[in-house]
Amino acid sequence: MTHNPAQSTTTHHTHAARKQQKLREREEALRRIEKKRHDRALAVAAREKKRETASQATILTLPVTSIVPPVPQARLHLRHRLSFVSFIIIVLGTSLFVSWYLWERAADRYTSIAGFAVHSEDMSSPVELLGGVANLSGSGAADEEVLYQFIQSQHLVEKIDKSLNLRKIWSPPATNSDPVFGYHAPGTIEDLTKYWGRMVNVYSDSSTGLIEVKVQAFAPEDARAIVQEIYAESAKLIHELSAIAHEDATQHAEENLARAAQRLKKTRLTLAEFRIRNQLVSPDTPLQIQTGLLASLEAEMTETLISIDMLQQTSTPTDPRLKQAQRRRDIIAARISQEHQKSNAMQGAMHSIGFADLFGQFESLKVDLEFAEQSYTASQAAFDTAVAEGRKRSKYLAAHIPPTLAETSIYPNRPFLLGFTFASSFALWALIMLVWHSLRDRH
Repeated sequence: MTHNPAQSTTTHHTHAARKQQKLREREEALRRIEKKRHDRALAVAAREKKRETASQATILTLPVTSIVPPVPQARLHLRHRLSFVSFIIIVLGTSLFVSWYLWERAADRYTSIAGFAVHSEDMSSPVELLGGVANLSGSGAADEEVLYQFIQSQHLVEKIDKSLNLRKIWSPPATNSDPVFGYHAPGTIEDLTKYWGRMVNVYSDSSTGLIEVKVQAFAPEDARAIVQEIYAESAKLIHELSAIAHEDATQHAEENLARAAQRLKKTRLTLAEFRIRNQLVSPDTPLQIQTGLLASLEAEMTETLISIDMLQQTSTPTDPRLKQAQRRRDIIAARISQEHQKSNAMQGAMHSIGFADLFGQFESLKVDLEFAEQSYTASQAAFDTAVAEGRKRSKYLAAHIPPTLAETSIYPNRPFLLGFTFASSFALWALIMLVWHSLRDRH
């Protein structure tokens, strides 16, 4: 079998034609698919547009605003540089200077604290006195207020300055000059009193009557010495006030006692002059003696008469016992007669010199003497009672916190002062910036 070249060439052209036809059919199919997709997309878009048109029919149309052009990029201006420089100077510069002064120049200050209160010892009843029970109670707000004002007074500053030399104590050491927190010696007493208010703090509790004193100094021994002097002077003041109150309470009773004693002395002197002038102790004393003597003689006469009657009945007239009894009767009768005559003479003499007036004067003086003695006794009792009451209610100063001795300094409070300086300087700088920018924006 032989191979025909012409036939091979024809077969090759037939295959190429078929292949091109298939390619054209495929491209035609792709175009149809793309067209369908495009038509479908257009239909979907038309439906969406129709739906949007229907929904926008009920929505109000807003006016179209013009779009602001974009803000240009910020740049650093002169005001920004001035603000930064002012921040450095006002805030950071001030804080750095204050921190340097606090840690390099400010001297350490030590604190001493003492607490005390005014008490009064009051024994209110004899039962408590016998039992030894004393009621210790606070004296009230009056004494507390007195001490509070006294500790802050110029008088106390002068006294403690004389005893401790406060100007020297509160002057900073020579190696550490502290013009802000130290005292500038010598100064006047007014300056020292003003500085005293900075270094001495007094706290009082009106409900309990307790007082606390806090003193600062550049040495712990000096701070404690000042507190001790304050306590000593306060105790002395309370003692003086208690003595004055005691004197006021007993002064009236003492004056009454002095007047009663003077009245009693004068009455006794008048009575003594009356007795010396009339030469008798009592006007009725002679009559009482004479009356007593007559009564005794009459009693003797009665017994003698009874004895005579008995002897006459039992003996003879010549009995010596009867004669002796009769002689005794005659003697007693004569004596009674003499005493009657003497008594009549004495009464006549007294009546001749005004016995009634004399007796009246004596009775008046005697009544005055009794009244003066009773008045003196009552005044003495009142005086003793006033003295006892004054002693029972005596006041004194009691310390519940003795003066302390510091080991470390707590002042100046450097972190707090530095923080306060930074905050205040920052607030000042912020206020200046706000005012400056507000004025700038107005113009």
